[in-house]
This record gives sequence, C-alpha cells and structure tokens, in this order.
Amino acid sequence: MESSDHLFRREAGRMVATLTRIFGVHNLALAEDVVQDAFCRALEVWSFRGMPENPSAWLTATAKNRALDVLRRERTARAFAPELGRLLESEWTLAPVMEDLFAANAIKDDQLRMMFSCCHPRMPEEAQVAIILHILCGFSVDEVAGAFVNTHAATQKRITRAKKILAGSKRLFDVTAASEFSTRLPTVLRTLYLLFNEGYHGASPEAAVRVALCHEAMRLVSLLLDHPLGKAPVSHALVALMCLNAARLPARIDAAGDLHSLFDQDRSQWDRQLVSEGLRFLELSAAGSELTEYHIEAGIAAAHAQATRTEETDWKAIVSLYDALIALNPSPIVALNRAIAIAQNEGPERGLAEMQSIADRDRLVAYPFYSAALGELELRCGKRKVAGQHFSAALALARNPMERRFLSGRIAVCERHSTP
Repeated sequence: MESSDHLFRREAGRMVATLTRIFGVHNLALAEDVVQDAFCRALEVWSFRGMPENPSAWLTATAKNRALDVLRRERTARAFAPELGRLLESEWTLAPVMEDLFAANAIKDDQLRMMFSCCHPRMPEEAQVAIILHILCGFSVDEVAGAFVNTHAATQKRITRAKKILAGSKRLFDVTAASEFSTRLPTVLRTLYLLFNEGYHGASPEAAVRVALCHEAMRLVSLLLDHPLGKAPVSHALVALMCLNAARLPARIDAAGDLHSLFDQDRSQWDRQLVSEGLRFLELSAAGSELTEYHIEAGIAAAHAQATRTEETDWKAIVSLYDALIALNPSPIVALNRAIAIAQNEGPERGLAEMQSIADRDRLVAYPFYSAALGELELRCGKRKVAGQHFSAALALARNPMERRFLSGRIAVCERHSTP
C-alpha cells in the first residue's frame, strides 16, 4: 500500500482544483485550508483505525463534507464562485450540486481548469511551473525550491505573487471556449515540457534525475488528451517526447545510484511499453501541418529508442533533425547536442570542431556537460591528459553527487590510461 505522504500529494491537486471551482479562485487559500484539514483528519482517524480500503474516496468525501460545512457557515458572509451563483445558496440545490462537482469527470476537468489558470500570461515561466507543482502536484514550498535550486524565501515569494495573479483572474479558466483554449495551449505545453525536463536532467543539488517530476508532468499532460480541445497534434508530440524519454529512466540510474550516459545504458532496461506508446503518439502528432520543437525532439528520441545498440543508431537522421531544431529554435544546448551527434556520425575530431564553432558558446561555460562532452571527444581522440582536464573542469561545476561520481569516474579512466 502506498505511503500517506505519496497519497496526500497525489490527492491534494485534485481536491484543491475542485474546491477552488466551488469557492471561487479568489478563495484559493480557503480551498487549501479545507484540503489540509481533510489530511489532518485522515492522519487522526487512520492512526487508530488504519488506512481505509479506498483512501482516495475517503479523502474526497471528507473534503466534500468540510466544504459543505464552510458553505453553510459562510455563504452569507463570503462570496463564492460567481458562476455557481444561487446553486450554492439554496439548501435544496447545495447537496446535489456538490455531488455533481465531486464526480470523477468533474474533478478531472477542474484540474485542467486549474492548470490553464496557472499558466496565466502575466506569470513568468518559472512561476507557472512553480505554482503548478505547488497547487496541482502537492509539492511543498521546500520541494519546489529544490526543483529550481532556489531558496525557500525566494520560492515562497514567487508562489505568493503567482497566487495573487491567480486570485485576480476572478474565475478559473473556461476550458470549453475553443479560441481561448487554443490561445493558451502553447503556454500550458511549454510549462509541462519544462516540468518534465527539470525532472529528467535538471540542476537539483540532490539528484540528477527526479522521476517524480517526470511522472507529474506526464500525469498532467494526460489530462489534456482526455479533453476534446486538448487532443491536438502538438499535444501528441509532447506526450510522445515524454514517453520516449521516460522509457530510458530505468537505465539512467543504476541500483547504486550512479548516473549512466546514453552511450553506457543497458538498453534492455528501457521500458518498451513506453517506447511503443511514444511511437504511437508520434504518429498521431503528424496529423496536422504544424511542426514544433516537440515534434522534432520526439523524432530524435524515437531514433534513439528504436536502436537496440548505440552502434545501430541512425546518427545521420539525428543530425538532420538537430539541423531542423536549430532552424526552429536555436540555442547553445541544441547546438551542443548536434555536435555530439555529428561526432557519432563523422568522428570525434569533427564533433570537436562543431563544438568550437557554437554561437553563444560562453553561455555553456557554467554547464558541466559542455566540458564533459569536450572530455569525451578528446578521450576518443586519444588525448587523455586534455580529456582529464575537461572532466576536472566539469567536476568543478557538478550540481549533485550523481554528477560528481560520474565525472570522477571519467577522470579515473583518463588517469589509468594516461602515458607520460
């Protein structure tokens, strides 16, 4: 049976979203208080009686009853959701309306409303991801701070500002309005993309990979696919990318907690079911005429996923895809990955030349895997001393123990085989 911490985190976003729909977005703090109260009640009761057979239903029923108490007690003193109007004011309609609002499909829609509301255009991207993690994923302020390598105080300030913007919007986003939905969809997709990437290869000081963030991003993007307006080719492209990259997660970290590069992973550990799902969604993404960075990145991930060994990878196709990605969304990181692909296709010397010609290369100076990539290519050229220097530079920039152990191991390889 899952732990109560994991259960509470999973349920928090569902209940806060629905309670915010009922109380109104201006009463977000009240919704959070009711959820917290339900969790406290659960800990109190379950410590004596044990966890119920269906803890999710128990928590939902408790939150619903608490919400009914609040509505009855404060409906004359406080304004609640304007769109529900008199339905919440009349005792005749209150109970049946609450039953409808806590139905499974309604809760799912409320999470989608909250997700789109959190991607408000007045919020910077970092704030959008932070508030989604906090409200919809149940992450504490400290956990959000860890995800962004930030202080508790700075993260608390960011979330507080985001909540003020959210409260000022007066009501949750209307996910039935097609034009408004399509206008905000790119921002929502971008936020979920950033959330997944933060888990897959973020800058956390504790771990190089945080599977929980990847899973939360995948859970939230699945809500889009369950909505008629969310089943767009671009959504399918992002889901494809997440599935194909998540398929490699079991091989990225071994049982000892050590990090493995793509080239050293045991591909038999890749989740083939996720690979199949990713390829299926990639096919669906081709239905439209739009080509996005998610389509191209998913294509690159598919090329890796379909090769049973590194040597069988179609590196020429991957280089072409990186060319298309740079044309669409140029960045030093994309150029670095392209150079590595060129090295695989044409040799390490050619890859090193491409790395030296990257525009805005100075932006990669603080990125440990730029120096690490230089080290790998110099090592393949037989220049072990130079390679060791690059790995040492990368080690000085390493962000967590996993990266430090990985880079220390590469330095050891250079030292073992160095010649005077």
